[in-house]
Amino acid sequence: MTPVDFDQLTLAAVSRQFGRRRALQSVSFECRAGEVVGLLGPNGAGKSTLLAILSTLLTPSSGTVQYGAHTAVSGGAALRGRLGWLGHDLQIYPELTARENLRFFAELLGVPQAADHVALALETARLTSRADDVVASFSRGMRQRLALERALLHAPRLVLLDEPFTGLDQASCDALSARLRAMAGAGAIVVLATHDFALADSVLDRAVILRDGRVLELADGRGWRAAYHGAIARAH
Repeated sequence: MTPVDFDQLTLAAVSRQFGRRRALQSVSFECRAGEVVGLLGPNGAGKSTLLAILSTLLTPSSGTVQYGAHTAVSGGAALRGRLGWLGHDLQIYPELTARENLRFFAELLGVPQAADHVALALETARLTSRADDVVASFSRGMRQRLALERALLHAPRLVLLDEPFTGLDQASCDALSARLRAMAGAGAIVVLATHDFALADSVLDRAVILRDGRVLELADGRGWRAAYHGAIARAH
């Protein structure tokens, strides 16, 4: 399989309809390697739909998504191997142990020296002592930490996270924020949807503010919070 890499994600007039309901309407923006970009907006704004499109789980009804020089179709499986995705469905098997889950996904993704990567992932998730317990016995926070490691095992170029702080205690939230910054510093593109503005303050470089499937504003730097409240107020 020919390796695929990219350092820019470009959306041009992306729309998505479900029957008569339009979930996204002509969404356009760019993300670059080294950035953490937030998708912000109220419930129903289109954040999860947009992340699903970026992950290639959904196709746009119209418009284009470019991963560097590639589309989801032209990049195929090689492109999908460069994506890391964590959605509301954590995609871990409750009947397997934490170690078995990570080993399965490491082998599926072709991660070299899988056993070493799995051991490091368990340590990072603070689950080494529970590595051989079935996931069905885990708390929501423990499952969330395991699922995050599942998504990052293969060092993806594009990291897509839907409410990644859900169920995490403060220490785990702080660790995740630091890790996302480190990943961006190493050249990843990180796109995340979150409702937790306090945590977003510590991690976001830019924000895409959505409402009713439309981009209200693209906010840079630490001014995104004021831009968010202003854009939402103007949209009422």
